[in-house]
Amino acid sequence: MSPFTPTERTQVRRLPNRGAYDSETIFRILDEGFLCHVGFVADGQPFVIPTGYARSGETLYIHGSAASRMLRTLAGGVQVCVTVTLLDGLVLARSAFHHSMNYRSVVILGRAVPVEECEEKMKALELFTEHVVRGRWNDVRPPTDSELKATTVLALPLAEASAKIRTGPPEDDEEDYQLPIWAGVVPLSIVPGAPIHDPRLISGPEPPSYAKKYSRQRP
Repeated sequence: MSPFTPTERTQVRRLPNRGAYDSETIFRILDEGFLCHVGFVADGQPFVIPTGYARSGETLYIHGSAASRMLRTLAGGVQVCVTVTLLDGLVLARSAFHHSMNYRSVVILGRAVPVEECEEKMKALELFTEHVVRGRWNDVRPPTDSELKATTVLALPLAEASAKIRTGPPEDDEEDYQLPIWAGVVPLSIVPGAPIHDPRLISGPEPPSYAKKYSRQRP
């Protein structure tokens, strides 16, 4: 996998040592996350919309209702900014000024194109399902032709992207390290609970292992 070349738009300028441009880091963050925020401008008004996504190789897919203003706007070829952020911990410093968060984030810039071919569209919908819950696609009813027509899928090439990452303990001013104040990191992670039955579930099916042992960590 080749690294992403930093551009004028993706070069990390604030704390540049936290920037990363290698494909492995960027893809790992994208594969662990499942919620992105899509930024675009429509009729002079900026919007940032949260939505799901899935990655295949060097392409990011997003999807939704064919009636979605966001998807109709993006399908027209406007510039888009997609961000994904994983929050790993709260960084509690000795001073209020140096409080922070440990995080991993990716910013992608470009133009999305509609996926029109039915086979690729169906494959993208499988990717969405498997990205959120691995193993689910084979257990569910696949989309019908009418459901496919009612769904818009867009492909965004991963051509212009960068990551920004913060890890480690607080970074206090040297004189503050002698203050008798607790400082450190409160780790955060997604912790799934026990599956909850749909009240209209017919008798018999039990939660599958991918629901009982859900994890965002990728093999």
